[in-house]
Amino acid sequence: MDISSSAELKAFDATARAGSMSAAARLLGIRQPTISAHIAGLEKRFGVELFVRRGRGVELTTFGQALHEISNRIYHAEQQAALLLLSARSQYEGHLKVAAVGPYNVLPMVKRYRTLFPRIRLAINVGDSRQIVDSILDHRDDVGVMLHAVDDQRVHCIPYRRQPLIVIASSSHPLASLKTMTLSDLDGQEFVLREQGSQTRSIFESGLAVAGVRVRSSLEVGSREAVRESVAQGLGLGVVAQTAFVADSRLAVLPIRDMGLSTHVHVICLVERLSAPLIASFLGVVEDLKRVAMQPTAGQR
Repeated sequence: MDISSSAELKAFDATARAGSMSAAARLLGIRQPTISAHIAGLEKRFGVELFVRRGRGVELTTFGQALHEISNRIYHAEQQAALLLLSARSQYEGHLKVAAVGPYNVLPMVKRYRTLFPRIRLAINVGDSRQIVDSILDHRDDVGVMLHAVDDQRVHCIPYRRQPLIVIASSSHPLASLKTMTLSDLDGQEFVLREQGSQTRSIFESGLAVAGVRVRSSLEVGSREAVRESVAQGLGLGVVAQTAFVADSRLAVLPIRDMGLSTHVHVICLVERLSAPLIASFLGVVEDLKRVAMQPTAGQR
């Protein structure tokens, strides 16, 4: 028997990667009932169970895990082929402008892109989320890398990865010696916070409000680096993305059991410019990096 529809396998693969049918629908840009119908069709036609439904999400069965390893390789190969074709089409010189909230997420994209498209010149412009959206809408930048989705019909938005938040302290701070703690232990503590409008700050303050925890803002600064240095100097605690944290003997990551807060990196561009060769090729690199990051490691299989 053959799998008659590649759409069915794509629906299965997206659901396996995203963890739910609704998330898979957003990933593929189709309706959730279509995803459900594709997966149900596969299961019925071949007499297998691919997922176990868990609340709003799904988990792969043993058979589903085996199939996902194969589907993952198939679509990774397709993505590589697409990038190769785009590379062949884009041998002319060009200039791609990327706006980003910081270097930590965009630099791996740029490194991969330059490997595939060495003749394209790139510029990275750093700003906050509002500045990035404005620069995309005004055509000053081509692609944006930011920490949340954009609710604007003019903007195409690709979820890239989840970025857990951590709380850091000076190594001499009393909380730095604790082996374990909860958010409630932060009550009344002084914090060095990012400026108003920072997505990291917004997510952190929302999480504290839900937990009924109040902290004091001792200082506001405009960058992750300034937060890190201020904390190291003993001016208060700080909150940063785990991916942006650089180990430093002056700093300690607080072992908060119920932290559970994160930002979500998204890549954006204008819908009307999706077919522009340079933008399409950059988004292809993003999708390729995302797929590689989602591949199970040997210990997870």
